[in-house]
Amino acid sequence: MPVIHTHVSVSTTPAQREALKAAYGRAITALPGKTEAWLMCPFEDNMPIYFAGDDSKPCAYIEVNAKGDNVGRTYWEEMSRQIMSALSNELGIPEDRTYIRYTATADWGWNGGNL
Repeated sequence: MPVIHTHVSVSTTPAQREALKAAYGRAITALPGKTEAWLMCPFEDNMPIYFAGDDSKPCAYIEVNAKGDNVGRTYWEEMSRQIMSALSNELGIPEDRTYIRYTATADWGWNGGNL
């Protein structure tokens, strides 16, 4: 039940979102037991994002949420590498202007109930 929510300060095209979604589908496999089959990818673009008090350069804020109690740091680090690379390649967003927040929780709702 992973979600990768993308907030970026630049415009995106359908082709760019598709490329990012595909990259995220590959990146999510860094987490044990996770696949693209359950991955949800909401995208928000053209967001005003200030970083260090400046909004004149491209920025990204990514939220990665996964079902689970404890995901090891090395898995998150691999995801950071892949996600930041995809954002840089597809949207020209520098890695030093990207934040990624990771959360894991055992509590997920789906299909009228909780898993």
